[in-house]
Amino acid sequence: MRSKIFLLTAALLPAVLFYAQEISTDRLKQDIGYLASDKLKGRGTSTEGEKKAADYIAKQFKTIGLQPKGTDGYFYPFTFKKSLDKNDTSTVNVKPRSGKNVVGYLDNGAEYTIVIGAHYDHLGEGHDHNSTDPNPVGKIHNGADDNASGTAGVIELARYYTKNAAKEKFNILFICFSGEELGLYGSKKFCEAPTVELSKMNYMLNMDMIGRLADSTKKLIIYGVGTAPDWVPMINGITSDFSIKQDSAGIGPSDQTSFYLKEIPVLHFFTGQHGDYHKPSDDIEKINFEGEKKVLEYMIKLIALTEGKPKMQYLKTRNTITDTPKFKVTMGIMPDYAYEGKGVRLDGVTDGKPAALAGLKKGDVIMSLGGEPVNNMMDYMKALGKFKKGDTVPAILMRGSEEMKINVTF
Repeated sequence: MRSKIFLLTAALLPAVLFYAQEISTDRLKQDIGYLASDKLKGRGTSTEGEKKAADYIAKQFKTIGLQPKGTDGYFYPFTFKKSLDKNDTSTVNVKPRSGKNVVGYLDNGAEYTIVIGAHYDHLGEGHDHNSTDPNPVGKIHNGADDNASGTAGVIELARYYTKNAAKEKFNILFICFSGEELGLYGSKKFCEAPTVELSKMNYMLNMDMIGRLADSTKKLIIYGVGTAPDWVPMINGITSDFSIKQDSAGIGPSDQTSFYLKEIPVLHFFTGQHGDYHKPSDDIEKINFEGEKKVLEYMIKLIALTEGKPKMQYLKTRNTITDTPKFKVTMGIMPDYAYEGKGVRLDGVTDGKPAALAGLKKGDVIMSLGGEPVNNMMDYMKALGKFKKGDTVPAILMRGSEEMKINVTF
């Protein structure tokens, strides 16, 4: 395909002229179609399906022309211990499990490197106690959005930049991580012994669930904007059709966290939670390919703006995870993280869990729990941390324009 010329303007920076390949929805469909097929049986960490996925990604990296940058060609194998018993936190008698990151490198002879990553593992056939299906074992969790969408995004951006007529002012390290669903194992292991010096990494961009952009809201959530002083003005300076929600925290439930903890600026791109999260129903038929293409094009614009900047300055952000209590109970809700109103809006409920048994539904907005006001997710988590199994507490919620009181038993 021939290169085309694009003109990028930003409010705070001069125009940037660059040559670029087009992002292809056909290639995204091809990559997600394979990764989220039943043939791979959900890409559970350490499974044969995950190994097939790793081989596929490595083949794409080789075809594209990336240099191998793992510890074994394109592969970065590692081992870890995690019990299959969710109530067992000890790993003394646990057999080691294996994972395999896939790493490719575009060497432009630059001083600094940016990292573009996503995890490619998913839940397999529901044996690791992380499915939201009430009876998950034996069911294939294809994970089309989580995270075949992000993995396909990495592959497509690798194609884009290797075919780009212009030479970027940085090198690019493309990484697809294993073991994310079990605890960010792949990115943690890589950051402990990276194949590119951490001091030479400019910043890291992570994609996790970028395949379900809602056409009605066009909501794109970007986490990590507080990890470098340039992120917010650059994001605000890009003209796009997105309604962008920005979150400052560097720590979150995906692989950007591992890089942030090594004092590297990060951003994490996410199109929002949905009712198929961690369920066997997260299938390719529900992917918004045009929406994902727009996300990738937005990232390209942002990356182009960083070319005119010196190495990013790292900033430490507030840790919203360690500020929250540990929970003895769960309600079994999936919050709508794109919701910006007062309260916590439900994007779904898990069958058989307290919320579903109490009659809560998708779209309900929790306004208080157990007498504690719930203005946001932090309030909700602090309230939840006060309860124990067997407690019955009142929940005040809005269902449309109607206020309701429902008792929830944990």
